Amino acid sequence: MRSAKHKESLKSSHDLKRIVLVGTPNVGKSVIFNFLTGAYVTVSNYPGTTVEISRGKTFIKEKETWEVIDTPGMYSLLPITEEERVSRTLLLEDNPDVVLHIIDAKNLERMLNLTIQLVEAGLPVIVVINMIDEADKLGIKVNPAILESLIGIPVVATSATSGYGLDMLKKTIRDYYRNNIRGKQAYEYGSCGV
Repeated sequence: MRSAKHKESLKSSHDLKRIVLVGTPNVGKSVIFNFLTGAYVTVSNYPGTTVEISRGKTFIKEKETWEVIDTPGMYSLLPITEEERVSRTLLLEDNPDVVLHIIDAKNLERMLNLTIQLVEAGLPVIVVINMIDEADKLGIKVNPAILESLIGIPVVATSATSGYGLDMLKKTIRDYYRNNIRGKQAYEYGSCGV
């Protein structure tokens, strides 16, 4: 029997839909990754680097398996470190179906710069405002609906350690992907002159 966490060379399963998690260090990416993937996780080095990438699988809806990739922490799409270069490559070359940008509710303004960069790069982004409970204890009020209307992409509030908002996150991924695919198909249909 394989252990829950092991090292091996693993290429992306291109036949599966892909969720890529991004964010700065210490925003709860690993907790959300573990919620989505459960116990079975594969850790491998990104080819040609010493940077480790965690991959797992999840069911977004019944009998629909997705691959989940947890990238190293990053602050910008303009990489400075090897970790940021690997994360940028995964985002721009691995064609994710959904990108979860996990941000700390206590440092919202500082973290939204990367959100804007991801959206400008044409990536299918969902913002996950994590640690909403900690922000609330500090008197920081965050309204996901207002933020969503301002930036024009889905926003979900979570507290990954307590499980708050994680089921809503799965529903949002499912709905966002379905709506994005319909939008792409409509665009392709119209652009073909049909």
